[in-house]
Amino acid sequence: MSVDDDPDPAPGFGARSGWSREQAERIERTPSNTAPVVYPPAADPAPDVHVWDTWFLRERDGSIAEVDGWRVIFSLTAPADCLPGKRHDVATIRYFYSRDGERWHAGGPVFEAGRALGSRQWAGSALYDDDGTVSLFYTAAGFRDEADLTYHQRIAVGAGGRIDADGDGLELVGPFDHEILLAADGDRYETEAQSRGMIYTFRDPWFYEDPATGETHLLFEANTPVPEGAAVADGDPARQAFNGSVGLATSPTGDPTDWVFEEPILDAVGVNQELERPHVVERDGRYHLFVSSHLHTFAPDLEGHDALYGFVADSLRGPYRPLNGSGLVLTNPANAPYQTYSWLAYEHAGELLVSSFFNYYDLGGLGIDDVGTLPGEEQLRRFGGTVAPTMRLRLDGDRTRLLGKLAHWHLPAGDDDLPPLLGDLVADGRLGGEGGEETATYEYSYP
Repeated sequence: MSVDDDPDPAPGFGARSGWSREQAERIERTPSNTAPVVYPPAADPAPDVHVWDTWFLRERDGSIAEVDGWRVIFSLTAPADCLPGKRHDVATIRYFYSRDGERWHAGGPVFEAGRALGSRQWAGSALYDDDGTVSLFYTAAGFRDEADLTYHQRIAVGAGGRIDADGDGLELVGPFDHEILLAADGDRYETEAQSRGMIYTFRDPWFYEDPATGETHLLFEANTPVPEGAAVADGDPARQAFNGSVGLATSPTGDPTDWVFEEPILDAVGVNQELERPHVVERDGRYHLFVSSHLHTFAPDLEGHDALYGFVADSLRGPYRPLNGSGLVLTNPANAPYQTYSWLAYEHAGELLVSSFFNYYDLGGLGIDDVGTLPGEEQLRRFGGTVAPTMRLRLDGDRTRLLGKLAHWHLPAGDDDLPPLLGDLVADGRLGGEGGEETATYEYSYP
């Protein structure tokens, strides 16, 4: 597809722009968007827990925070003996810290036991503010001390944490003050009671300060209310139930605990039910909006993948058009379609780096719904439950292209250098000859 074939921004149903069926029909695996097969790491810095959705501690301008030379990531975790399909029912946010983005130390749970909101906490984002405080935005799932698990979702914050750091290590300390920030209003954002879809979503808050306007925002995953009989998705109720959106809230004061709703910036009515973990990378005045989504959350007659999808606009509020013509940025190979998930893109050293977690592998053709029928020990054997290799992409206007990969848990930031790509090593004669260590390190790249 040439650049001239880019589809124009499509109108949304409840948003300024949408992801249309015509655009999603262009989704196709190619060498430029398909990751190599991933294998388990030789060593895991967190062997006692499953690790999945992961995000950095960032400053207000979006840069990755460093405190006395340490950087911090947060992850959803569960005990390593928990069946993979049950991990969301017991999810706890833990933190890890590193000086070089390669060797990570486990810091333990973020919140004091019993103080966080919800019966468990799902993904979000983290702000290291100008006064040295930490605000952790998260999804409060269910209700504290509920007898039976519910999947009610609200956007919450734990504010007021601090970091104690020295040359020997880092500790995140409370107390945190917990508060519900946003709950679905039923107008812009569908409530659980309104939901007709397979999965209800109101979660994944992402703190973002717009460099162009200075405004402070939260992006989040939601669903757009679609009244029955609405003139959308060809009037097909089966399609209308697929109504994922990327929501927006703004702080009138810049206070990370003070938010008001705006209209969603993108929706996918008739296309996809889940636009997970929305986040933005701004480059040269253009806003690149990224979301993760699943094969099974696409509407009938559409064939998508578990993948990272992206859109681009000239302002945060849009209108957005899909990257690469279809929205597909990075996906798993056809013979390992569920190997990684929950991608997070960020800029570093002129490239777009994409982290994720190592999900299900060695399924031998089994579908994702088949995993739960396996014996418990087989479910655990086939679940990675750790940070996946970081992928390296080129971002050029409306186009992305896969360049190569780094190791599991390798999350460069700050002044970290990136290793040369395979093509660079071949060109300057550093491959071949004696000693094959570099050959093994740079095993994957597209020219």
